[in-house]
Amino acid sequence: MLGTWPRRIAFGLVLVIVVPVLTAGVALRLNFTGDPGDGTRTRGRDAIWLGHAWVDGRKKDADLAAFAARIKGTGIKDLYVHAGPLEHDGTLPASRYPRASWLIDAVHRTMPGIRVQAWLGDRLASEGPDGLRLERAASREAVVGSARQILDAGFDGVHFDLEPLHSGDAHYLSLLDDLHVLTRARAVPLSVAAHQIDPLPAAQTVLGAVSGRGKWWSQKYFGQVARRVDQIAVMSYDTWMPLEGLYGGYVAEQTALALEATPRDTDLLMGLPFFHENDLGHHASAETVAAAVRGTRLGLGRTDRGRERFGVALYVDFAAEDGDWAAYWEGWH
Repeated sequence: MLGTWPRRIAFGLVLVIVVPVLTAGVALRLNFTGDPGDGTRTRGRDAIWLGHAWVDGRKKDADLAAFAARIKGTGIKDLYVHAGPLEHDGTLPASRYPRASWLIDAVHRTMPGIRVQAWLGDRLASEGPDGLRLERAASREAVVGSARQILDAGFDGVHFDLEPLHSGDAHYLSLLDDLHVLTRARAVPLSVAAHQIDPLPAAQTVLGAVSGRGKWWSQKYFGQVARRVDQIAVMSYDTWMPLEGLYGGYVAEQTALALEATPRDTDLLMGLPFFHENDLGHHASAETVAAAVRGTRLGLGRTDRGRERFGVALYVDFAAEDGDWAAYWEGWH
């Protein structure tokens, strides 16, 4: 049986750990209440991540016709089509996207106004021995070369997703500066997928100290990234939230934090979970499209209702179910 002081110490630890968690949970649930109101629906600037099958030969004309019918009348403007991954040295074999011309030409012909952006990414060596090393100037130069290559292939823009990317990484900011010189000269958008923003002042500091991993960016760093691109899409899923009400409140908070940090001349998109896995980071019963859309609208309504360059991004086409599309349509349109 524990003596008096061990019991007091144990009780103190419980208070230190449990009370903040409960308080945060109540705050998130309250954040999911209320009416988003008017002016919090699509602006026609939405996007969807599309799998590699669209450029490697597996998708055909019939698939594209069905997809065109699916998105007709929605706010989708950008298609992030997976054309990578990059090699760990930053290069991109052209053999990875043999049917790109077919897709780009067909979309332009059958879906006027829709942009086809190349989705490029790689695992970074920030938490392990293997991966792309942004600290190497040669690797960054190679990534810019890959972006030039993909634009030469006819894509309407380039969308980067490099993970895990730790908050404060100056080499990433340098890469974005170089990429933006290229995309401005080509008059096409530079787009990136972004980590979530630290919901508490020291959450990432604590997580990093305990695990050596980076989940969140500081709001300051998020803003530094957003100022260097034309479009930034928050990966607002894989949040660890166990309940739908908590997840929706979390998305509302993420939306508000992102709006505060993003310049008005940069497109800000909030990610919607069009997939149904269950693991430690993602609970399908909690991270629903309906909750994400409502949370997005609540955050928008409270923070910057009139923001025009705003939308949602759907992840991902090959895992989506009819119910996801219905929730997107009903909640956002």
